[in-house]
Amino acid sequence: MKDFGEIKEQVKAKIAEVKDGAQLSEFWQSYLGKTGVISGLMKEMKSVPPEEKPNFGKAVNDVRVWAQELYQTKQAEIKQRELERRYERETVDVTMPALKRAPGNLHPITLIKQEMIEVFAGMGFDIYEGPEIEDDDHNFTRLNVAKDHPSRDMQDTFWLTEDLLLRTHTSPGQIRTMDAKKPPIKVLVPGKVFRSDSDATHSPMFSQMEGLVVDKGITLCDLQGMLDRFVQQIFGGGTKTRLRPSYFPFTEPSVEVDVSCFECARETEFLPGNGCPLCKGTGWIEVLGGGVVNKKVLENCGIDPEEYSGLAFGIGIERITMLKYGIPNMGLFFENNLDLLQQFKG
Repeated sequence: MKDFGEIKEQVKAKIAEVKDGAQLSEFWQSYLGKTGVISGLMKEMKSVPPEEKPNFGKAVNDVRVWAQELYQTKQAEIKQRELERRYERETVDVTMPALKRAPGNLHPITLIKQEMIEVFAGMGFDIYEGPEIEDDDHNFTRLNVAKDHPSRDMQDTFWLTEDLLLRTHTSPGQIRTMDAKKPPIKVLVPGKVFRSDSDATHSPMFSQMEGLVVDKGITLCDLQGMLDRFVQQIFGGGTKTRLRPSYFPFTEPSVEVDVSCFECARETEFLPGNGCPLCKGTGWIEVLGGGVVNKKVLENCGIDPEEYSGLAFGIGIERITMLKYGIPNMGLFFENNLDLLQQFKG
């Protein structure tokens, strides 16, 4: 019984030192666990005289129950202290001003893309989005791009296999649309395109918007009329277009389309085409390419070029965005620069 008294003193002293859950766990292992001091007392039963075994067993059990009560009391104290500390950490002063969270806004490219879609949708265009991984047939061959054309070279095109590639333009959407639908056709194809090119005005990935109209009696005049309306809604009512001869395999005749310099029109100190840094004194800015759909392209899609004609144009969305907002470097669109992006809040 003297040993029981010493054990109780040890237990009381030890439980008084316990300050947290880890120390409480150590206490349990030391005294109440399977290898603990109190559990070890039962191993002494074999050396106790038979007539004293009942009293000895009862005494060991009483010590165990008493130690467990101390343990449970300490456990409740620790939980209460931890709860109080948690309340302190999570206390919210409702009298403090709320944190201001700035509302987000659309990326400038998204803004211009939506604006461009609205312009052409207002002219009756449907919207089609094709796959970004294309095959040679849709991206080159049926668009009348010759096998030896430079655009097929590895330094210009991201080839995945001998036949598959990351599309270099949204023009494959023309082929897919004409395969699925017969004239009259009026479709707009926005999306990402990929070319091996990178500098201040070019990126390996950029956004393009392809337009296609196929019907009876379509001419180059229809193209200029549509584009006049487009540039006036994007750049301002006084903006005009100018067509210059060019070459694209999928259109014939082909044209580069310029717009009259809207910076010259805005700045009274600039006479048109004189001293303007945007148009470099020419009075015109190149914005896109287009033309009358090549008869071979129509034939490749099963459309009779003697009965139908078409127009097509391709617009770089980043190009239009840079011009409209005066952004000098295309790389700024991909840097998540908040100073730049916050300027486009609605």
